[in-house]
Order: sequence, then C-alpha cells, then structure tokens
Amino acid sequence: MSETRYDFAIVGAGMAGASLAAELSPHASVLMIEAEDQPGYHATGRSAAFWDECYGGPDVVPLTLASGAFLREHDLLTQRGALHIARAQDSAKVDRFLAEFSGTGATIERLDRGEMIKKLPGLREEWIEAVWEPACCDIDVGALHALYLARAKAGGAKLAVRARITQAGHKGDCWQLRSADGREFLASTLINAAGAWADELADIAGCGKLGITPYRRTVAQLRTNPAPSQTQPLVLDISGHFYFKPESGRLWLSPHDEEPSPACDAAPEELAVAAAIDRLQQVVRLDVERVETKWAGLRSFAPDRLPVYGTDARDTDFFWFAGQGGFGIQTAPAAAQLAASILLNQPMPAPLAGIDPKKYSPRRFG
Repeated sequence: MSETRYDFAIVGAGMAGASLAAELSPHASVLMIEAEDQPGYHATGRSAAFWDECYGGPDVVPLTLASGAFLREHDLLTQRGALHIARAQDSAKVDRFLAEFSGTGATIERLDRGEMIKKLPGLREEWIEAVWEPACCDIDVGALHALYLARAKAGGAKLAVRARITQAGHKGDCWQLRSADGREFLASTLINAAGAWADELADIAGCGKLGITPYRRTVAQLRTNPAPSQTQPLVLDISGHFYFKPESGRLWLSPHDEEPSPACDAAPEELAVAAAIDRLQQVVRLDVERVETKWAGLRSFAPDRLPVYGTDARDTDFFWFAGQGGFGIQTAPAAAQLAASILLNQPMPAPLAGIDPKKYSPRRFG
C-alpha cells in the first residue's frame, strides 16, 4: 500500500486529466491514475480534433475562445476553415445556425454557391449555400497532450498506469483508492477525469451517476481520386450527417455517428464507414480508391450536452471533470484553468473573464 497521500488524485490521464494535472501540480501534490498502459489511449488518441468556434453549441463557445490564445501561443493550430454546407431544403437550418451563434463572439458568415465552389471544387449542384467559419483550425492533439504531460511532470505530478480503480471510499479525512491489481492510493480530493468511465467511477465512489453517456464516433481514412487539396476546409453537413477534412494527402471522413455505447475500447462499425462513403459521394465528385484505415472513439456527454466541472453535491471531496463530448480537446486549456481555479480556491485567470462556472457545475442536475 502507498503511504503517500496526495492533495489530488486524478483518475484519467487523457487530455482532461493531463491538462488539469499540469495546472494543479505547481501548487499541490498530484497523482494521475491511468487504467491503460499509457495515457491518451482512448478518446484523446483517436481524435480528429479541430478548433471550431461553434462546435459544442453557444454555451461552449466561451471555453473554446478562451482556449485559442494558449493553443496559438504553443503553435498547436494550423489554419483550416470550416464550411457547413446546405441544400435548398436546409435553408431554415442555416438561418437557425446563424441566429444561434450571433453575438457569441464566433466569426461566421453565409456563403452562396459561387463562394462555396472556390473553397470546395467538385461540389455537387444540390449544395447551394453554407456557413463559413474562417477561424477553424486543425489541432495537433498529440503535441498538446504531450505538452500537458510534460508540464504535469515538471510540476511534480506522478503517474500510475495500468491502474483501473475498482474501489474508492473514505478513510478518515482522505480517499482510499484501490486498483484492480491491488495497489492502493490516498488523496484528499478525488478528481473524476475518467471520460467514458466517469459515471462508473462516481458509482464506485458512492457519489451516484449523473447520466454521462458515451457515444461511438467512427472515422475512416480514404485514398481518393482526386486527392484532396491540403488547403481544403473542414466540410460539415448543416444537418449533422457527415464531416470530412484533408490529412496528409488523404481524406478523413466521419458519418458523424453518435451511437450510445458502454464504456469500452471502441471499434469502428463497417456499416458506419459504408454510410459515410455513400454520403460523401453525394457531396463531391471523386472516386474512393481505398479505405486505408478506420477507427472509433467514445465521446461522453451529460444529459444537457454541457461539460461537468465542479464538486459533487453529495461529497465535496469528489470533483467532476467530465462530459466534454467532442469539444474536450479544443476547450482543454480553458477547462483546466477553470477547474484548477475552483479546486485551489483562486480567482479565475484573465482569459476566463466573463465565464460563469456555475453553468457547468454538476449541481445543476439537482
């Protein structure tokens, strides 16, 4: 049994856990507890992440915008642009999109077909208008995760791998955690950054579930003729049925699927890949020569689709840092700073000015 007692034990060392450890470790003793052989095996390591100002909805926009400066400062963004395309029958959805994000700080504009074709040659005739997001960028997910792990280590944070927590309870004034292989850990505060396993961990700890549900998202890498231009934008269906983007001469394509799933090592479904290819060929004129690889990851959402940051209503020594869906990568800097400010009882840093942490509190669920 470990006799070391940490101020914070963070369960999960993906992007969520690593970013929060990096923020906390200069000020407190931190242990990251990772179930897998290495951090970032699940959602973080399978993300086709992009920094998209509108992704996640209007209430996520402040977190995305507040994260932009950090990502740019560390040269983690590559300019891409995002094109939300629509057919004639989708015009009302374009109106709603523009109205929904008006005044949020996101930069968006409506484009006609002539302007769309300049950005996406080969576009089929039925796609006639779009919402354009010029600020959208690719994120170097691996470099961001590595940066946070390095900062956490430099701050003194420790990492335990292959340590899936199976028991958690109070021992006096601290948490006593036990992993499946019998290791034990002590900490004053238990932080739930377990991603798809967030509700499972809360249940083990006696705090109860919030209804955070994992959903499978499938992505395939295609070789196409013609090959996509590296300057081609991220293209999304305004109705949410697909998205695709170029990547090193290939095309990354998703059917934008959201299939509820148990927390697991997610695998791609052949039908999802086939559906994605069929939808792609209804958008642009190209030949799919080969599916080179495919993968799936789990994106976890709370019932209201907003992230969950804050102390549990039943146990103030249990802290939620979960439910970050597909926007967890692009909001990681702001989310970690917000959570660290709460945990350390410090003022919110300047980039987070105007953000109300109560909006993301687990206590909103009653």
